[in-house]
Amino acid sequence: MGDLDRTIHEPARLRILTILSGVDAADFNFLLNTASLTKGNLSSHMDRLEKAGYVSITKSFKGRMPHTSFSITEEGAAALKKYWEGLDAIRAMQEQNDIEK
Repeated sequence: MGDLDRTIHEPARLRILTILSGVDAADFNFLLNTASLTKGNLSSHMDRLEKAGYVSITKSFKGRMPHTSFSITEEGAAALKKYWEGLDAIRAMQEQNDIEK
């Protein structure tokens, strides 16, 4: 069992990736409200996730209003899957230890 991905392990980033894994794309306001983060907090976490290659960010305009949407990348989906598998392995080890006691 390898170490858990520290980029994903941070609770806010785990919440963001979990949300994005269930949708094609989400806009800034949807993530802001769903993840219960501040604008600055969400922006810094999205920057970190984008630098890791886990999310893609698309900026456009709806009329004259800027619109930012986010989606999980294939790399991000694979990393999230590996993260959950790592947690499952930890849980299985704990369950085995409980049985042996």
